[in-house]
Amino acid sequence: MRRTILHVDLDAFFCSVEALRDPSLASRPFAVGGRPDQRGVISSASYAARARGVRSAMPTAQALRLCPELILVPPRHGVYGEYSERVMDVLRAAAPLVEQLSIDEAFLDASDDPCPGAEIAARLKAEIRQRHALATSWGVASNKLVAKIATEVGKPDGLIAVPEGEEAGFLAPLPVQMLWGVGPKTHQVLAAEGIRTIGDLAHWPADRLWAVFGERGPELASSALGVDSRPVVAEHQLKSLSAERTFPRDLSSRQALEEVLVELVEEVAQRLREHDLAGTTVRLKLRWSDFTTILRQASLPQPSSIDPEILAVARTLLRANLQSGRAVRLLGVGVSGLQTPMRQLDLFDRSWEREERLLRAVDQIRQRYGDASVHRASSLRRRPPQNGEAQET
Repeated sequence: MRRTILHVDLDAFFCSVEALRDPSLASRPFAVGGRPDQRGVISSASYAARARGVRSAMPTAQALRLCPELILVPPRHGVYGEYSERVMDVLRAAAPLVEQLSIDEAFLDASDDPCPGAEIAARLKAEIRQRHALATSWGVASNKLVAKIATEVGKPDGLIAVPEGEEAGFLAPLPVQMLWGVGPKTHQVLAAEGIRTIGDLAHWPADRLWAVFGERGPELASSALGVDSRPVVAEHQLKSLSAERTFPRDLSSRQALEEVLVELVEEVAQRLREHDLAGTTVRLKLRWSDFTTILRQASLPQPSSIDPEILAVARTLLRANLQSGRAVRLLGVGVSGLQTPMRQLDLFDRSWEREERLLRAVDQIRQRYGDASVHRASSLRRRPPQNGEAQET
């Protein structure tokens, strides 16, 4: 059966959303990220900033050295999530199978649609721009591997369709590091063997591939020819949600750490409610000043997305694992064992219902006015500088 796979990526997504909210940023070098004095990193860079060498995951201090005029915008994850859902709704209405890879990226399987894949992609690209004023890049091919690489080749704001049967020819001149499975170490090995392009890899003798990479060799050869049989999976199920802070100065005060813990739990619990999920296990992450890291976890009495219930377990873990006189460089909280919220009913104690209604009201305020608009009183006594963001896996 003929397969039509589309891949879409929202171009410089966080920055695109910020430019919609503040049009004065549109043509200027700016980035979404943490502050340089708090060990911050760049989450997303505008194309004007990228032209000056600024990249995502780059330390903010380094980005400012490369581009002193860089405008730094703090992240607003709730806002980005709203825009992402609007775009994903457009995609889900257009194809029976949509696999969301991240907040700004997805695969679509349009094999049952009689229209050419390029025509479908062009229509959706125009609709997303018209309805939500966001630029997207698209790749169309017979499989996920080639479609994603086509998107990368066409960025920004591009659309590249690779006809069935021409996958190997399309990939051949591209740098070998664009191929899935070729990370820095593999690239280094291939470069030492004189392999520069995907075509070079495709023509490498099978026995040599096996000698160098073992069982991975045939897989790399197959990918170099543009072969990929993986299906588009309709839903990407979250396994956990977490948040963490790396401190600009190591902390040893239990009170200061517990105040940060409150904020981390608020962040994670809000994300749980946004996804209509509850978790069964709370995880604590501590990194000491010497970079030694420990992970500890404990179960909740029942699945929960309510701040105080998660906080009680997280606080117990923190107090049990702090070491006198040992400073903390990073503190993190995560919740796993995610599932649809479900509670054992108690006829005499319905306080959790009031708490949940209150928390959802607070969530709405934060989504409208920003994450910093509402905090619990316990987190306001002393708020040390912070960096970090919610993470999903």
